[in-house]
Amino acid sequence: EFCSSLAGVMLLEVFLVLGTVIIYFLLSKKKEETLPFEKGWWGKGQKPETEEDITIWPFKVETTEEELSDLFRRLDQARFTEPLENSCFHYGTNSVYLRKVVSYWKNQFNWKKQVEVLNKYPQFKIKIQGIDIHFVHVKPPRLPEGQSAKPLLMVHGWPGSFYEFYKIIPLLTDPASHGLSDEHIFEVICPSIPGYGFSEAPHKKDFNSISAASIFYELMLRLGFSEFYAQGGDWGWLICTNLAQIAPSHMKGLHLNLASVTNMGFTHLLSILLGRYLPGLFGFRDEDVRRMFPFLKKGLYRILLEAGYAHIQATKPDTVGCGLNDSPVGLAAYILEKFSTWTDLEFRNLEDGGLERKFNLDDLLTNIMIYWVSGCIVSSMRFYKENLQKGIGTQKHERLTVQVPTGIASFPNEVMHTPQAWAQKKYTNIVSFHFMPRGGHFAALEEPELLAEDILQFVGKVEKEQLWREK
Repeated sequence: EFCSSLAGVMLLEVFLVLGTVIIYFLLSKKKEETLPFEKGWWGKGQKPETEEDITIWPFKVETTEEELSDLFRRLDQARFTEPLENSCFHYGTNSVYLRKVVSYWKNQFNWKKQVEVLNKYPQFKIKIQGIDIHFVHVKPPRLPEGQSAKPLLMVHGWPGSFYEFYKIIPLLTDPASHGLSDEHIFEVICPSIPGYGFSEAPHKKDFNSISAASIFYELMLRLGFSEFYAQGGDWGWLICTNLAQIAPSHMKGLHLNLASVTNMGFTHLLSILLGRYLPGLFGFRDEDVRRMFPFLKKGLYRILLEAGYAHIQATKPDTVGCGLNDSPVGLAAYILEKFSTWTDLEFRNLEDGGLERKFNLDDLLTNIMIYWVSGCIVSSMRFYKENLQKGIGTQKHERLTVQVPTGIASFPNEVMHTPQAWAQKKYTNIVSFHFMPRGGHFAALEEPELLAEDILQFVGKVEKEQLWREK
């Protein structure tokens, strides 16, 4: 009798433990926090009482002769500074090379032809939360029998624009014509971040990445997409990450070509100190070690050397912005430096910043012209202040994880490397993480084929395993 009562007690204990575990899991699942959808209002003055007009209207890039003659007058009157001998791009944009760019801009660059290139994809505007949002929306030219296009939101960053995606769009909307698998075909939506390019700038303070994510979420819903994929690098990384935190049940998958982790824990710090010597302990692979160490040189010094712009833009964007908005040559110098260094840090050792090794001047100047004709440089820089003014690691979204299936394409020349072991703490459902063979920060423009292939294989995995259905 004693034995059977002991067995009964033990059985009861087992059930209690099991019950506790099950309840814990059920409750902890419930506590899986999301970010609240923020219905802001960013228009001028007071918010009107009337309902917002939800009309979508077509948009084309157009430039007047007055704007062009004003630009050429400014280019003609540019004042250049003589660079230091043998300084290459170590002091920033080298003005010997800058003169060549300006000469090309004045004499060979054909903006009217580039406007045609910009207008080859359908563009639209829609008013959301009080401001006009510009977006490119490209549907597949043809679909194989029984297949439907998968909506893909692609978000650019600074100092880029929607134009960064022009080379990758055809690879995603018509993969078969470009030698890629047509198992998955996309309908691509590339909005301009508010305050960038042809999207109206917010008129109120505090427009941050969550505000942008809320607007893009509303955009996708208004376009009729209740389920979609999202892709981004630079600010696109953060905006798409926030969107995955706001609407996890609507996002089938998140693909990133930059995945920064801003909330650093004790193990992160320990892995910085010891990861080089005990990589296995911290889940580092050989390639992680190669890209990260020595950490002082490849981490700390690199941030100090390359992040000066971010400090200015996160504190006093309007001051430096005044000069850039007034001088096309100043604007070009400021933006070109990023396209040099962020594509390959070694390009600092070249007099021309290596700019034409991976890009051509037509593409670089088209991006600069989008900033110039829209007059958006100041508002684009303010995004840094709005996102960083409260300090790094202080916001709710930085503490929240992302459960949406995630794919990460890790390009070797990205300024800062994030190993999968670090990313995993933030993105708990990484289904593909690849070290890319070459390329830097502006992956969609520099290596469109590599990025397209990685997006296609990632979506293939998500669809095959129907990962999003498990949510």
